[in-house]
Amino acid sequence: MTSVSLYWRIFGLNAVVLGSATALLLWAPVTVSVPVLLTEAVILVGGLVVMLVANAALLRIGLAPLDRVTRLMTTVDLLRPGQRLPVRGGGEVAELVSTFNAMLERLEGERVASSARAILAQEGERRRIAQELHDEVGQSMTAVLLALKRAADEAEEPLRGELQQAQEITRGSLDEVRRLVRRLRPGVLDDLGLVSAVTSLTTEFSTHTGLRVVRRFDPDLPPLDHETELVIYRVAQESLTNAARHAEARRAEVALRGTDRGVVLEVADDGRGIGAAREGAGLRGMRERALLIGATLDLWSPDEVSPTGTGTRIRLTVPAVRKQS
Repeated sequence: MTSVSLYWRIFGLNAVVLGSATALLLWAPVTVSVPVLLTEAVILVGGLVVMLVANAALLRIGLAPLDRVTRLMTTVDLLRPGQRLPVRGGGEVAELVSTFNAMLERLEGERVASSARAILAQEGERRRIAQELHDEVGQSMTAVLLALKRAADEAEEPLRGELQQAQEITRGSLDEVRRLVRRLRPGVLDDLGLVSAVTSLTTEFSTHTGLRVVRRFDPDLPPLDHETELVIYRVAQESLTNAARHAEARRAEVALRGTDRGVVLEVADDGRGIGAAREGAGLRGMRERALLIGATLDLWSPDEVSPTGTGTRIRLTVPAVRKQS
């Protein structure tokens, strides 16, 4: 089929309408008097209305692909890849749709690449800060703790009690620094693997936030590379943070299971749900991390999660092609 440009398509549609109107005027038993009679004016106005309606209908059919492109432009989200328009027929409209699809594919690739650079830089900065907290602040506070202990052992009352109180405050601050180090750089992930790291993460959230976390882990998960394990860990961490801080949840469930398609992480809570709220930086950050490893992130608020609230369920599906190097 030969390609017809948009210009000639619109010209042809208008020519069909105008030609039909001219044919009706030539062969219809209608005359126009001077001055124009009322009946003749009604017939002419009616013919004009019919011609305009026919022209509008034909133009809508001819320009329908442009409407589809416009609607997708207003709704497309690069964090939800794969949105494409079907290419039908030929001509300039089909070429426009093909070019638009190619542009989306290019933008999605560039978004993944830029997100990868930003997240890698973020993880590097987290490692650096965690190292400095551990080496500088942690060691300094440990030295202060030992000095307070020696001073308390040699001091008399009531100074000894005050020194012991300062010692307990310093010990609590040191524990907090160590907890921050673990959140910034999950060393257990490097040493013991994903299951142990997520187990430690859930235990820490239960201890410090009061959130009751139930774990459901498959005993044998497919092998994953370090980058994929880190993404799964960060998504679980962000999901629990949202449940504890924003959703006002009292209970959460974290599940890790292996399937034929790969590994699935699910985090469900009994909080107030997301409702119609816009996605914040945390949720968009999870979507960006999922894109890095070719995973899909689904988020919804099913009513059956909680009898008192809508709750929130987050599912990260990691493809099985991710093998450990």
